[in-house]
Amino acid sequence: MADNLEQRFVDKIAAELGCRPRQVVAAAELLADGATVPFVARYRKEATGGLTDEQLETLAKRRSYFVELAERRDAVLSRVAEQGKLTANLERAIRGAASKQELEDLYLPYKGKRRTRASMARERGLEPLADRLLAAARGRAGASGLAAPFVDREKGVEDVDTALAGARDILAERFAENAHARAHLRRALSARSELHTHVLRGKGQAGKGNVTPEGGKRNTYEDYFDHREPAVRIPSHRLLAILRGEREGFLGTSLVIDDRAMARGLAKGWGVPLDTDCGLEVLAASEDGYKRLLRPAITTQVFRELRERAEAEAIRVFRDNLEALLTQAPFGQVSVVGLDPGYRTGCKLAVVDATGRVLDTGVIYPVEPQAVGTQSQVEEAADELISLVRRHSARAVAVGNGTGGRETEVFARRALREAGLGEVIVAIVPETGASVYSASTVARAELPELDVTLRGAVSIARRFQDPLAELVKIEPRSLGVGQYQHDVDQKALASELDTAVESTVNRVGVELNSASPSLLRRVSGLSARVAEAIVRHRDAKGRFANRRRLLDVAGFGPRAFQLAAGFLRISGGEHPLDRTAVHPERYPLVEAMAAELGTGLAELVGDPARVGKVRFDRFLDAEKGIGRFTLDDIKHELERPGRDPRPEYRAPELRDDVTSIDDLEPGMELEGRVSNVANFGAFVDLGVKRDGLVHISQLSDKWIDDPREAVRVGQVVRVRVLEIDRQRGRISLSMR
Repeated sequence: MADNLEQRFVDKIAAELGCRPRQVVAAAELLADGATVPFVARYRKEATGGLTDEQLETLAKRRSYFVELAERRDAVLSRVAEQGKLTANLERAIRGAASKQELEDLYLPYKGKRRTRASMARERGLEPLADRLLAAARGRAGASGLAAPFVDREKGVEDVDTALAGARDILAERFAENAHARAHLRRALSARSELHTHVLRGKGQAGKGNVTPEGGKRNTYEDYFDHREPAVRIPSHRLLAILRGEREGFLGTSLVIDDRAMARGLAKGWGVPLDTDCGLEVLAASEDGYKRLLRPAITTQVFRELRERAEAEAIRVFRDNLEALLTQAPFGQVSVVGLDPGYRTGCKLAVVDATGRVLDTGVIYPVEPQAVGTQSQVEEAADELISLVRRHSARAVAVGNGTGGRETEVFARRALREAGLGEVIVAIVPETGASVYSASTVARAELPELDVTLRGAVSIARRFQDPLAELVKIEPRSLGVGQYQHDVDQKALASELDTAVESTVNRVGVELNSASPSLLRRVSGLSARVAEAIVRHRDAKGRFANRRRLLDVAGFGPRAFQLAAGFLRISGGEHPLDRTAVHPERYPLVEAMAAELGTGLAELVGDPARVGKVRFDRFLDAEKGIGRFTLDDIKHELERPGRDPRPEYRAPELRDDVTSIDDLEPGMELEGRVSNVANFGAFVDLGVKRDGLVHISQLSDKWIDDPREAVRVGQVVRVRVLEIDRQRGRISLSMR
């Protein structure tokens, strides 16, 4: 419950989100009670003061973090108290810890640990000597004189030097476990160190990599064979590349600062003179503890933090790209011919109707290369395509952008034009993930009668009709819009991508009577089991006539109805508001608005003129949670019921005479579709089998920090060819 979230954590979250603490408390209570982020963001704005779904996602993550921190803190307090070592100052410090790392630093000296040099010295009775050296550093006592009484051959302390060495080991461990020293070094390494990389011995020769213009091999990591860069400023994609090079055994890495100055500076934290005879022993122990224990441990932590930050950025990039991919413009619910191009095995073909149901399939050979498609086969392919388009009244032909895609697209466009069907749209469709879908359990359940090769053509046609509805069936990591997605924490990546899919699905809304289980399970409050139950009920009982009929579905209770109903649409249903995003809990409110106007509910929905006459202020009711946020949302929904937030469909105009990289020349101006966006630029599909790169410096006439300020995945853009490296298959483009 939200009670577990202490006020200081509430205040911290509020500061991070730029909102008031009471908004955090209200949202945390709703989320702790099982409400979903999409539901709270859309239907509980009055309670949260209008927090966005992005703010709520952050709030949910931070709330979980601080609840876990509080639970861990209580466990630490209990364990230290059991040891009889919990002082008032230590308890105050532990209770005040604001991060898990700070808490673990405080707990470190009290954790059980394997045998160390310090623990063995304690077993030999040398801890009192360590304490005396520290106390005597302020005076003139000699270290050897203090150590002499501790010589004990039976305990393995052979002489004074052995005794002093053991005492130094104890002091070194204390030094390395000091929370303030650890925090100071962590800050220094994070903010002021340089990341140095070097090639490992024997790995400098050509390895796996790209072909150089001279025909030799270029090592993938050659740019990092001798590289230096401030750690705090290194971009995520560069750090992940370096870490991959280290993992694959090509590179060595280090974080460099002035270690001598840092060790001596931290040693002053003892608060004793370090130039006396005993003080020199303390200094020597500190320098040893720094080099042997503290520096390696904190370096590992800082590298982990740098990696986590880079991974978080890579995950953010993937999420942004995925959301852009999922919100690409749908062509609409019309009959479409999907073509999965190929040379040797032919072009797989599938026709789907407006609902995505498969009407016809086949194989044609429209492309001549590789001695497969003869002229007669090309003519037969054209006849077959024209026949299918006419027979099923297809409005579009969707061509996958894989091998032979451009040639197939040119063939289809020419065949339709010559048959007098030039009004039929021919479009290239990214087929990333289509093969993954074709062999998936979902595809086998949906299309059990079709061969795996034909399922890809079906997927291409359906994703042209509605990218969101089709792409949710595919594992997000297989959609090819990430940046080093295989190098990041896969659990964190999967969680963030799942959240992105759910956020997008709920923002767009779902047509209840045609949605697949894959789409329904992404709706707020619905599990995969309930989604399957909805489809089974629909198949057995027919279309849902209204939202309330959802309560007839086995396992679909009132709570699921509350969380999901507003995101499920019913076109042509019994209730006029069922096709809108107005929640059923607000139907009486809208009915009262219609009654006040003296008009029918059906006449009010979708009529901006009538909506404009509603005196919304009269319906404010704080006790019922009806405020301006709720009324504004209802007003907009009544004006444009069930509006789709996605843009209108537009295909890039690809040139028929440019189908491969060999057709490109510097200076050409072409249209293409953005296929991926990374931190260093955007990749554009020009229909030549190789995507071109628009470097971030070429994306805009003004300075931008993030390529997503200028472009999004799926966007149609006009570019100019700058350079072509045909040997390496690289195309440099500009949008300036």
